[in-house]
Parts: sequence; structure tokens; C-alpha cells
Amino acid sequence: MNIGYCFTGSFCTFEKSIDALEKLVKAGHNVTPIMSENAYSIDTRFGDAVDIQNKLIQITGNSIIHTIEQAEPIGPNKMFDVLAIVPCTGNTLAKLANGVTDTSVTMATKSHLRNNRPVVIGVSTNDALGAAAKNIGTLLNYKNYYFVPFGMDNCLMKPKSMVCDFEQVKEAIEMANNGKEILKKIY
Repeated sequence: MNIGYCFTGSFCTFEKSIDALEKLVKAGHNVTPIMSENAYSIDTRFGDAVDIQNKLIQITGNSIIHTIEQAEPIGPNKMFDVLAIVPCTGNTLAKLANGVTDTSVTMATKSHLRNNRPVVIGVSTNDALGAAAKNIGTLLNYKNYYFVPFGMDNCLMKPKSMVCDFEQVKEAIEMANNGKEILKKIY
């Protein structure tokens, strides 16, 4: 399978997401990393941007799509069987739910969806049970969107926060390629 694997700015989950991406590569899938402009360029306490870029290129053997111009041909060229956004922030959820195309990841999604192909969302947002809830609900009802199982990650310290189960990313992507939603419990 050819997979476009997108990263948005939930920097604290990058390590788990990279582990999930690596499992896809080890299973024989061709994975192309796609990063939002912020995910691609911002150094954080979780790592320097260039180190993360190099790791993704090393694991996948593919260059990173990180601009709107690079993402636009995804649909016309039918580059991917499945597009995954793992992690998907509340900001990106809002943009997808409302048709906003102003980053490499939202352009990749719009372009990919023109072919009625699946998009897998791995939620990672501190406001999933707040402002982002309506956008999650909207996308759950849109055709061709599939979700990695997700749940609360710290109900005491972050009562509105939810994150996907990164251990189920590979299976969620493989099932979405067959038009099926993964239905496993996360916790």
C-alpha cells in the first residue's frame, strides 16, 4: 500500500507516531511523510525539527512533503491509497471540518479526497471534549474519514484532552483501505 503519513503540531506525540509509522514500513508499506509547515520547522522541547525530518527520511526512504505546492499533486497523481493524519491537532480537525485548505496537510487531504480514498485521523488535542468536539463529530459523519480509536489521556490534569491509541494506527490504516472502521476499545 502507498500511504501518505501526515504530522501536525502535537509535538509531544511525535515519538509514538514515528513508532507507528515505522511499523507500517516494516510491514512492507511505502510511506511518504507529510508535515504541516509548523511540524516541519519548529524546534521544541520534544526535539529539533531537523532531527525529526532526518529520522522520517531515514525510516521511510522518502523525502518529506511540507509545502502546499508539494501537496497539491497528491490527488491528480493518485499518489496514495490511504492518507493518515497522526497526530491530528484540534486546529487541523477544525480546518478539515470546515473546508479550510491553508497548510500542506489540509491540501494533501483535500487533494487525496478528490479520489474518494480514505483519510485516517489519529486525534491528539487538549480540547477534544471542548471546542474540538463539534469538529470531531462532523468528521465522524463525513464520507471517507476513519478514526484511530481514541480516548482520554489524563482525565484529572487535562479533563478535555484526548489522544489516539498509537498501537492501533497500523490496523486502522489497513482496515480503512478496505473501507472499514476499526472498532476496538482504547481503554
